[in-house]
Amino acid sequence: MRETRTVDGSPGPRGPRGSGDTGRSISARLTAVALAIGLSQLFVLPLVLLPRDTAWGWLLVPIGLATTPFWSLIHEAIHGSLIRRRTVNDYCGRALAILYGSPFALLKIGHLLHHRYNRTRERTEVYDPATTSRRSAAAGYYPRLLGGLYLLEVAALALALLPAAAVRAFGRRVEEPDSIAGMVFERLARDRVLPEFRVDAAAVLVLHVAAFLAYGPHGWMLAAALFARALIISFSDNSYHYGTALDAPLEALDLRLPRALEGFALSFNLHGVHHRHPGLRWYELRRVFDREGARYDDGWFGAAARQLRGPVPLEPASDGAGRA
Repeated sequence: MRETRTVDGSPGPRGPRGSGDTGRSISARLTAVALAIGLSQLFVLPLVLLPRDTAWGWLLVPIGLATTPFWSLIHEAIHGSLIRRRTVNDYCGRALAILYGSPFALLKIGHLLHHRYNRTRERTEVYDPATTSRRSAAAGYYPRLLGGLYLLEVAALALALLPAAAVRAFGRRVEEPDSIAGMVFERLARDRVLPEFRVDAAAVLVLHVAAFLAYGPHGWMLAAALFARALIISFSDNSYHYGTALDAPLEALDLRLPRALEGFALSFNLHGVHHRHPGLRWYELRRVFDREGARYDDGWFGAAARQLRGPVPLEPASDGAGRA
């Protein structure tokens, strides 16, 4: 077996020699397809197809259902695993993120902090009944679950208008012990990050305003497609962590999917393997899952639906820590 390094510098397993070249080639082709589909959704559909027949609007349904593999490609770029050359990897990640609707720098910072503070500072569904009622926790939990997470990622575009000092001040204002939001904004304000964020935020805004103009009276179709994206992204985000042990950054669920759907999702369902070995590429997760003799924690659809139970109270533990 060959060895590489994970994002935190620790060794990570790799597949047999030669398998990576094939996987990287597939990733590059999938990236090209994703970019083509994204641009087609925004411009080819409204400018070429819809004028011929509005029934072409039904193409937005399969495009919307492809949200998970689209995000999976961005996720690969975040971990530097999409394309071998880092510069090309980051440009591809930025292009995909612009079509997704939020700057790559923001998504990357947020996701890498998620790995670092998973189930410690970041525990989306957990609330402390000593300070917060369940009703109050639910008022924030359900909107985030049902589209709010993606909408917050899009709303962050407004930060591009602020000077670095104001972004840092905003980060301090939203800083909380059980949230990574403050740290996200602090890192976003750094000199090497903020200019890239501003360029990409402008690109997101220009591209999507132009797309809505292109759709014209059919703009509701694009709005519905983007809401579907928001719902899929937000609903699936914490399904791999809901109800898992606290104070365990490597804790995540491996969820069962039919192999065809697993391939379609680029193995994102094997999220426990990913958290244990964040340096693995998507096409290496299944091999490591099988080699480690891992077992599924639940089915994907069951785990996703379980989130509808709502916020989970923090229970005191004998060692002074809390558990959900």
